[in-house]
Amino acid sequence: MSTSRRRFIQTTIAGSAGLIVAPSFFPSSFLYGQGASPNRRIQIAQIGCGRMGTEDLLGTIKHTDLCRIVAVCDLDSKRAAAAKAKAEKFYTDKGEANVDVKAYRDYREVLARRDIDAVIVTPPDHWHAIVAVEAVLAGKDLHVQKPLTYDIHEAIALRTAVRAKGRILQTGSQQRSSKPWNTFRVATEAVRNGRIGRIQTVKIGIGQDKPKGVPPKPQPVPPNLDFETWLGPAPQQPYMEDRVHPQDSLGRPGWITTEDFGLGMITNWGAHHVDIMQWGLGQELGGPLAIEGRATFMQNDVWTVHETYHVEMTYPGDVRVIMDNEFPNGIRFEGADGWVFCARGAGLVTSSDPGAAAQKEPARKSLDASKIEILTAPYGAKDVRWPASDDHYRNWLEAIIARKDPIAPVDQAARSLETCAAAWIGMKLGRRLTWDPAKEVFVNDDAANAMRARTPRSAAYDINAVMKKGGLG
Repeated sequence: MSTSRRRFIQTTIAGSAGLIVAPSFFPSSFLYGQGASPNRRIQIAQIGCGRMGTEDLLGTIKHTDLCRIVAVCDLDSKRAAAAKAKAEKFYTDKGEANVDVKAYRDYREVLARRDIDAVIVTPPDHWHAIVAVEAVLAGKDLHVQKPLTYDIHEAIALRTAVRAKGRILQTGSQQRSSKPWNTFRVATEAVRNGRIGRIQTVKIGIGQDKPKGVPPKPQPVPPNLDFETWLGPAPQQPYMEDRVHPQDSLGRPGWITTEDFGLGMITNWGAHHVDIMQWGLGQELGGPLAIEGRATFMQNDVWTVHETYHVEMTYPGDVRVIMDNEFPNGIRFEGADGWVFCARGAGLVTSSDPGAAAQKEPARKSLDASKIEILTAPYGAKDVRWPASDDHYRNWLEAIIARKDPIAPVDQAARSLETCAAAWIGMKLGRRLTWDPAKEVFVNDDAANAMRARTPRSAAYDINAVMKKGGLG
């Protein structure tokens, strides 16, 4: 590698990622049969080309100094073709000729390519764990959309695989990176440094899904979709567009609101805000001690997830965490000496979520506190400060180069998913549960523990079998 290239990488990492140590060379994993070219970039494939997959692709591809998108993959050939076209247009708009981004249907063909260093994993939630673990076993680094996995058992398996194989995983918990939501970083630093005193209560609003208002009705499978494979570990069932994704747009997919594929807002927005709550409480590697929830679930509808909900959790230090569908979207930390509120903006939900267009909520601050000094007073050298990260995708790329954890590492993402899924289990059972965050199990509760994992519809989609194949069983 040339001296100028080496100096550029060192300067870039030190200036924008906040990582402690930067290597003076690309790791050998970036040099698969390529030779030590000074122009080598991290070769990336996008797996899952829907709404968030497209956002992840466009967020990553712009960092041309560090990476190159070389492949896309989706079980819907229309979506794969659209992603291929977007990536190729990006490079041709920069003056390149003969650009060829390969499109695949089978992600295993992507993982078999030795020239691909990293993958962006953005299929529906029920596919996250299998794709991600197989990617780890293939030696790839990963960006995995939130929630990390569908259930608790999968989260533990993926964390185990990542750490055993020494891979770098960034979760799509972009609220940890400052732009455009520095609110979460400012608020949680204030909380972690005791500016509102002993934390008593945290109130979390994650929005609310509404029934589709359409009864389930089988439809013909579009010729461009491999629906049988798309089902993956989920129960066998007929195709319904409202349970998969729109065929005419990249709009909000129906699998988010169908329990066989995603658990609803509790893991959708919950994965974002529970992550921030645990960050603020210093419980990013911990979790609740007790959970009690209730909810209504959609009936006689094409969608099946929860609608109304109320969950109360007890954290160490007798901190009470409440999630309720009546709360505005955001997180409010309440302490003995004041409070802090943080959110993405003034709305209850984002533009793609239910009811966004009809919202008439009065303007509110996305960052607020009982006293302005809580947010603005200078910090001392011994105070808790978050690593710098103003671009979630760049933070991931720089972490790959440095072989250091990114801002949203796998261990903490697994704990966020565990808390959300445990809350869902509490909502389903409707009674108080005791959770042991050290052992990651419910205490003396066979029924709750049985819901930590589900039985896949066939052995081909068994995460335990995938782990054993990689010598991790």
